[in-house]
Amino acid sequence: MASNLDYLNPDLQPLVEKVEAYLAAKEDLRKLGIAEHNEAVHDANVAASAAEFEQRPPTGSFDQHADELAQQHQDAQDDLNRLSADILALLPTRDEWVKVNLGYGPSRVGAWRVPNAANPAQEHYEIRVVM
Repeated sequence: MASNLDYLNPDLQPLVEKVEAYLAAKEDLRKLGIAEHNEAVHDANVAASAAEFEQRPPTGSFDQHADELAQQHQDAQDDLNRLSADILALLPTRDEWVKVNLGYGPSRVGAWRVPNAANPAQEHYEIRVVM
């Protein structure tokens, strides 16, 4: 019976915090992908607005929105990679589920080996979370 409550172990709290941050970072990256996909619509709206009021941008100004989105995307990807490495360091096993408490009852997190086509000798693990 005690094994059913292993996910409440306080020693797993650092792992739980990293997994929650990882899930938030994945959501941010997904939203940034949507924003980048809609960049053309944004540019068209800005151009239509400028044409409507017949305004010209100030000398030396340029649209930085696309550059800012690209930088935010890179930052989010870097955060996700860092969190993945942290989770891999905290997981006690590989290719097995570990029960954790993400607030929905027993959730599971694990690192699963995936083939690395570029360098088969180098191990690559994918983080999977089931809530």
